[in-house]
Amino acid sequence: MYDELTRVDIKKMKEELEYRIGVVRPKILEEVKFTRSFGDLSENFEYHAAKRERGKNESRIRYLRNMIKTAVIIDTKSDDDKVGLFDTVTYFSEEDGEEETVRISTSLRRDPFNRIISKESPLGSALMGKKVGDRVEVKISLQDSYFIVIKKIEKGSDDESLEIRKY
Repeated sequence: MYDELTRVDIKKMKEELEYRIGVVRPKILEEVKFTRSFGDLSENFEYHAAKRERGKNESRIRYLRNMIKTAVIIDTKSDDDKVGLFDTVTYFSEEDGEEETVRISTSLRRDPFNRIISKESPLGSALMGKKVGDRVEVKISLQDSYFIVIKKIEKGSDDESLEIRKY
């Protein structure tokens, strides 16, 4: 499976990869060497904590390298009247009777706590390509779904303001 990412996603991952290799890795290696000097390794908490940090950093480096290598770069352009990537959409939920607003991004930069959803999420995939006034069914599972009506689309761009997920 390949992740669909934008050029900005790839750029941000390359920047983080460079930072982790050039800055974080040397600091952690120094910490491991320093804490090793504290004595008996079987009871040396600082040494084991430093090794755990090294493992986390190396894991993130492998993840970033793999994501960059296997990503499919996608275009972020969409028609002016249709929902596309990085657009902010206001919709009316028929079930709740309330209006809500979300921004659509790639899975790498989703942040549900700040109403930034992935284009692969049930809501995001239901919204993509739709127009103002469309009544859309959002399928949560094979049995469950709900309907929304698109009220407003504010066109957005891939402006680097959204951070990539750390873990």
